[in-house]
Amino acid sequence: MATYVVTGCAGFIGSHLSEQLLDRGDSVVGIDSFTPYYDRCLKEHNVGPLRTRSGFEMFELDLASDSADAAISGASGIFHLAAQPGVRASWGHEFDPYVRDNVLATQRIFELASREQIRVVWASSSSISGNAAAYPTPEETAPRPLSPYGVTKLTCEQLGLAYRDALQLDAVAMRYFTVYGPRQRPDMAFTRIAKALVTGSTFTLFGTGDQSRDVTYVHDAVQATMLAMEHAPTGAVYNIGGGTEVSLNRVIELLQSASGMRLAIKAAPMAKGDAQRTSADTTRARRDLGWQPTVGIDEGLQAQLDWIGGAPSVEELVG
Repeated sequence: MATYVVTGCAGFIGSHLSEQLLDRGDSVVGIDSFTPYYDRCLKEHNVGPLRTRSGFEMFELDLASDSADAAISGASGIFHLAAQPGVRASWGHEFDPYVRDNVLATQRIFELASREQIRVVWASSSSISGNAAAYPTPEETAPRPLSPYGVTKLTCEQLGLAYRDALQLDAVAMRYFTVYGPRQRPDMAFTRIAKALVTGSTFTLFGTGDQSRDVTYVHDAVQATMLAMEHAPTGAVYNIGGGTEVSLNRVIELLQSASGMRLAIKAAPMAKGDAQRTSADTTRARRDLGWQPTVGIDEGLQAQLDWIGGAPSVEELVG
C-alpha cells in the first residue's frame, strides 16, 4: 500500500486519519510540533496508540522553521492538517501564531509538495464563509471571513491556487464544517458541554445559543479526506458538512437527554468572529468523491459523551 504524511497527526482529526490509514494497510509518517494551544499530554494521549503500531513513524517538527524534507521524501501524498485553530483566540497580539502556523507552514508544505510533485489534501475551514450570502453555502459563494483565523485559511486557499498556476501544485482543500466526536479539542463547545455534564461543572454559553452549525462526525470527515486524495481533481475545494444543521441550544438538549443530567450554564456575550449560522452545500463532494455522511447527530453525540466519560483528565495524564 501507500505511504502518507499526516501533519498534525497528534491532533483531533489527524489522529483519527492516521489510525484509519493504518487500519487499511497504509504506512503513515506523522508530523506534529505539539504547539501549546492546549495541553501536550492530551495530544500525546491521541498519538500514543499510533506510536506502537507497525507502519507508523513520528517526526516532531515545526513546519514553519524546521526542514521536513526527510519526513516527506518518498511519500505518496501529504495530508496537511497541522494548523493553529480557534476563532476567538486569533485577535490582537495572538494573531502571530496564526500567521506562522497556518500561512507560513502551509506555504512551506506547498513549496515542498510542488518540488517533489506530491499531492496535498489540506484542511481549510468553513470559517472562510463567515455569515454567508446563501444557505446551504456552495463552494463558489464569495468568502466573507469574520475572524483573523478565517482570513488565514482563505489566504492558504489563495496560496494553493497561486502554486497550482505557477508551480503545478496538486492540492485539494477540504472546508470542514464543525467536526466533532471523540478526541475533539478541549476548547470546542461539544467537548465543553459534555465535560460539564459528566463532571458537574459549569458551561459558559457565548451568545443566546440560537447560533447554528452544520456538524460533521469525525469518521465522516476522515472518509471524505481519504477519498479526496484518491479521486479529487487538482485544485478542487470541497465543503465537508455532515448534513445536520443544529443550534447550540439543541445540542445542549440532546446531550442532557443522553446523559440524564442537567447542565449548569453561565451566560456570556457572543464572541467576536463567531458566525451566526453555517450550512454546507456538499453537492460537489458527493458527486466527485462518492462521499456521503453516515453518522447522525444522536449517534455522534452519544459517542462523544461516552468518550468524555472514559477519557482521562489532564491531571490524570500528568500523573
